[in-house]
Amino acid sequence: MRIVRAQPDDVSKLLAFREEAAAWLTRLGSDQWQRPYPADRLLATIEAGVVFNVLDNGATVATITLTPDAEAGLWTEEELSEPARYINKLTVARTHAGQNLGGRLLDWAGDRAYRNGAKWLRLDAWTTNEGLQRYYLRQGFTHVRTVREGGAVNGGPRVSGWLAQRPTGPSEHGFHDETD
Repeated sequence: MRIVRAQPDDVSKLLAFREEAAAWLTRLGSDQWQRPYPADRLLATIEAGVVFNVLDNGATVATITLTPDAEAGLWTEEELSEPARYINKLTVARTHAGQNLGGRLLDWAGDRAYRNGAKWLRLDAWTTNEGLQRYYLRQGFTHVRTVREGGAVNGGPRVSGWLAQRPTGPSEHGFHDETD
């Protein structure tokens, strides 16, 4: 499998990919990702060069966003002073579920972050998705805290405020990395 930077013409494919994941999450009883993601925001992150796709025989089977920018209001000033990379929108196609593709992507992200001088690989997960939180804990992340206030609308409840991190480091993720 190859990992490549997403391109602007991937927007519709990645939005459909996210809709597939949202439908799967709904079947599991989660309210995660029920609002459509704005195409213009996705395009901006793709153009910033922080969205990566995993290809298997030319088909996109997973995606991850890895950025040096933390979402506002989640991490303390002290934490923000530490070199870190932040992951979000990790998605694996249902056709490739159960193959540890997500774990390998997390390892790739930790390796890339390490090579870029980051000490931490950090994420914020859906506050009510306990299964996802357990998954990240099994992947070596440590829960830092849960931020429940300061959502986008009038400072209301935050839906993605379960914060976790793990140290970065070299990794044998097994992807053919075509991102540099």
